Amino acid sequence: MTQPSKTVLLGITGSIAAYRACDIASALKKSSLDVQVVMTKEALEFITPLTLQTISQNKVVSDMFALPEKWEVIHTSLADRADIVLIAPATANIIGKLASGVCDDILSSVVFATTAPVVIAPAMNEKMYKHPVTQRNIDTLKKIGYHFIGPIKGRLACGHEDIGHIADTAEIVKEVKRLLK
Repeated sequence: MTQPSKTVLLGITGSIAAYRACDIASALKKSSLDVQVVMTKEALEFITPLTLQTISQNKVVSDMFALPEKWEVIHTSLADRADIVLIAPATANIIGKLASGVCDDILSSVVFATTAPVVIAPAMNEKMYKHPVTQRNIDTLKKIGYHFIGPIKGRLACGHEDIGHIADTAEIVKEVKRLLK
């Protein structure tokens, strides 16, 4: 087995699309990338760390205040380790936090501490995605160099068929690999 060459920090937020993070993590691993998963507390309501730990073969981090196994400042050590940060799925909440400079959880703190490229794959109800505040927040993040992939039109948790569905796994992985070159 080849040694992973780059580390992808995969941030998972509280969206029904959190289950897709398993496919994304698996596809990244198959591309010989190291995957370090960071989950928000809301993400824990949708998928378990054990699943993602098994797929990523790394300990999943979800609590900024958990006692570390060795001394380190967890959010900065994760930020330094990342060659790229991928937030998939990304809710309107995390997009708003990042656009506003709010660092009140492990994922937002890691993003603000890293110098690595940041890729965001939104997933939310079409009304939330189209809301002027969400669109302003996306524009703000794009202006500072964050990359967005999707969302696409698809079946949403509310039953609507509209924009807001997380992008296809292959497209997300393709964008991550492109940015890592």
